[in-house]
Order: sequence, then C-alpha cells, then structure tokens
Amino acid sequence: MNVYLDYAATSPIREEVLKKMLPCLREEFGNPDSLHACGRRAAYLVTEARDKIAAVLGVRAREIYFTSGGTEADNWAVRSLAAGAPFAVSSIEHAAVIEAAKMRGEHALLPVDGAGRATLAGAEEALEGGAKLLALMAVNNETGVVQPVEAVYRAAHERGALLFCDGVQAGRSCNLKALTKCCDALSLSAHKLGGPKGTGLLWVRSGVKLAPLIAGGEQERALRGGTLNTAGIVGMAEALFLAQKEREEFSAHTRRLRDLFEAHILAALGGEARIDGAEAERAPNLLHITFARGGEWLLSALDLHGVCCSGGAACSAHAARPSHVLLAMGRSEEAAKRGVRFSFGGETTEKEAVFAAETAVGLLRAREE
Repeated sequence: MNVYLDYAATSPIREEVLKKMLPCLREEFGNPDSLHACGRRAAYLVTEARDKIAAVLGVRAREIYFTSGGTEADNWAVRSLAAGAPFAVSSIEHAAVIEAAKMRGEHALLPVDGAGRATLAGAEEALEGGAKLLALMAVNNETGVVQPVEAVYRAAHERGALLFCDGVQAGRSCNLKALTKCCDALSLSAHKLGGPKGTGLLWVRSGVKLAPLIAGGEQERALRGGTLNTAGIVGMAEALFLAQKEREEFSAHTRRLRDLFEAHILAALGGEARIDGAEAERAPNLLHITFARGGEWLLSALDLHGVCCSGGAACSAHAARPSHVLLAMGRSEEAAKRGVRFSFGGETTEKEAVFAAETAVGLLRAREE
C-alpha cells in the first residue's frame, strides 16, 4: 500500500479546481492586461476570482495581491510592512519569514512556551521595545499548534503596531474571515488547499502601506509587475472557496484520523513517542511526533515501505539540521532531529492511517532488536 501523509507540504489538485482552470489554459489564454477582446475576457476571469476570494476572506477585493506562492507573500510582507521600523517575528515561523527577516535587518524573536505557543508576554516586550511590526503565523507548519493571533493583534494595535500572519497552514481548518479580523496582512498558498502550485496571495488591510515588490509593470496596482497567472488565480479562488465551505467536515475527518493514528502509536510505543504540541490547541490535520529512536533513517524507511511523510517543512527537508521549531520549544539539538510530521487530507482513509501507524511501529520495534 502507498500512503500519502504529507498534505502540509502539498496536496493534489482537486477536480473541481482543474475544471475551472482548463478553459484559462485553452480558450481564455489571453494576457489580462491586453486591451483586445481576448485580454478583456482573461481580465474578467481574474476580477471574478479576486472578488470570490474577497468574499471568502470577508475583505475588499482591492486589498488582495496575487503572488507566486506563500513564500513570496511572506517575503513581501516581512520586507515591506512598516519598513525602516523595528520589528519582531516569532521563533517558530516558516523559513520564508525568518530568512526574510534576516534580510531586512536586526529584529527580535518572539519566544514560545514548551508547547510551541508564542507568548503574549514576549510580544508585549517586543512592542515595549519599539517594534512596529510583529509576524506570527496562524498555525505552525510543523507541530500544527494554533497561535494566539487575536491576543497578539490586540496588544499590537494598542501600541500602534501591525501584525502580519502567515496563514498558509490555516486555510483548511481555520475560519479565515475571523482571521482577517485580527491581523493587518495575511499570506495564503493555493497548493496547500487542493489548488495549483505557483499561486498565492497577500492580503493587506486598506490603509496599511505596502512597498512595491517587482518593478516593470502596472499589475497589482503597480506593486508587483509581471503577467498575471490567470489559470492559477482562478484555480486558487475555487480551491479556497471549497476549502472554507468544507472546513468543518474536513476538520472532523482529519481529527478522527489523527487521533486514531496517535492512539495506535502511543498504545504501542508509550513513552518512546512524544506528541509535540499536545498540550496546546492544534490544527486537526497535523501531527508531529518525536520518536526516541527516530531520525532520518525512519523517514527513509517509511518511504521505502510506502508511507510519504516528512521531518518538518518541505522547504527544509534536504537540510540535515535540527528543527528550529523544536529548539524554540526547549528541546535538545539531538531530540530536535528525531521528529516526524504526518499530515492528513480529505482523501486520507482510516485504512491508510492505520497502515501508516502500524508501519512506523514495526520499523521502530525492528530497530530495537
């Protein structure tokens, strides 16, 4: 049996999404900025998609900027918002945020507790130190721990600061309308939602200044030049609409499978397996486990036995480094190399979840012999 449990890295494109995209690749292939009829029809599709996304997010269409994905959106936000002012990012952010922060310059790191939650005290300390921009993701991409975005947003606004939220892992299980009410900017990625790769967005609240990202064109209010990816944008709109429409059903399904998987692992391995972030609220589709005898060998062995999973963010999968998320949670460097992330999708079956858990247990027991 082949089992895919790496939906946090990417998801298969949905048939409904592909159906919406195909006409944009075949008949309506025009450049949305061309003035002829073919271009105007493509421009209409982009406008329609932008309006559809705005309705899903509960925001204004003109506040949405299309990007090539979550990484670009994260970079744009971190390097542009409150430019020139002191800023801080949480210590468990995706590499797209952390590395962009390094490029921007000196910054503070917001601490997290042992469960992987950013602390309000840490955010308040950064704000008291003069930070005018905070970056805090909605859902951690490794542990699945839901972050205290609303509380941090209130603290930031009380001091005249902005909050940027990486929402890439939140689109399937979080209420995005509620999320846009407690941040000033939000990034999303289509391929995490059953949409196409190479498409994302950055939402920025009206009145918040955003510096240009790419020169050379008038696209996206002259802030991001380049021909718009009509098919990708249309596909993302449909994927996002479906993800939010099915959010409760998806959450119930993946939570049941995650809990079933956890139960199998803990019953068989007990203290040899630690559920990371178990003390906090977690997204239902993400599960991160640190195994006492884990490591890169386990990921390879699971792959050879038909189970696709990861050690953390796919963007860092080829780097044999300890997880910066687990290090921030207080784990040792050695322990931070032994985690495995299993992420479930709407297509995952109970049979697949049980098979994957039993395979992991079998491999770990064989290692002990």
